[in-house]
Amino acid sequence: MYKNILVPVDVFEIGLADKALSHAQFLAQSSSGQIHLLHVIPSFSPVLTRGFISDARKMEDYLINTAKEKLAELIKKLSLVDSDIQIHVRSGTVRDEVIKLADELKADVVIIGSRNPTIQTHLLGSEAASIVRYAHVPVLVVR
Repeated sequence: MYKNILVPVDVFEIGLADKALSHAQFLAQSSSGQIHLLHVIPSFSPVLTRGFISDARKMEDYLINTAKEKLAELIKKLSLVDSDIQIHVRSGTVRDEVIKLADELKADVVIIGSRNPTIQTHLLGSEAASIVRYAHVPVLVVR
């Protein structure tokens, strides 16, 4: 049923991803599916980087390479064949990039880790809540 599984991961907060990855691995194994790991780095505003564009590019390259390394480390923890896991690193807002990639991949489900709600996330919303609200596919939020 779930052949194409998208798992957004913040590589700098791997703890949130552990439970989501466990669920994704179970679903992928039970349906011979693929897992797509996505990390989104913030895009740099041209206004903020004016005069520092070469430094901004270096910073973006550094963040992309670090994300790929950390995602590769995550993959080693999973008991899936390497060909069943794809890595994606994008730049932009988390919600928009998750939704775009889910649409591009024709994902069957998005599995995202979330913290237990606090007064801040109830008032301001969270990335997980935003993805649930706007995604075109089912979203499984794992706490």
